[in-house]
Amino acid sequence: MAKKHVVCSFDFEHDKKYYYLLKAWDKNPNIDFYMSDCTPKEIQSNDIATIKRVLSSKIGEAKYMVALIGKHTNDLHEDSKKIGYRNWQSYEIAKNNEKENGLVVVRLDDANVVPDEAYGVNAEWVRGFDEDKIKKALERLSM
Repeated sequence: MAKKHVVCSFDFEHDKKYYYLLKAWDKNPNIDFYMSDCTPKEIQSNDIATIKRVLSSKIGEAKYMVALIGKHTNDLHEDSKKIGYRNWQSYEIAKNNEKENGLVVVRLDDANVVPDEAYGVNAEWVRGFDEDKIKKALERLSM
């Protein structure tokens, strides 16, 4: 069976260690997914239109998104008006919803505020960063 193509939405400045762990997991043959980065820093551009275009393309290539919800996930971005959303993670989750991809919301801590775009959609929610819980959430979405 082919591995699930998953894109990861996360706050690079504060939560990249979790992304790197996910990337390490996808090297394991017992893990049924592979991860793509979905961060503006990876795109190497500050141009909002370019970032949106690349993010939309990366999200469209995947079938699932793992959104890592950290302490700063819902912070207001200085370019929020240009982005059209509170920040890049809100934009990514909204684009994922438009593409009708599966969404796994991983709330790293119960106190972390989840973007509005993650509510009211068919999403699997995971409390804490746990390999088995994330794997099972992705499995439920693929049924």
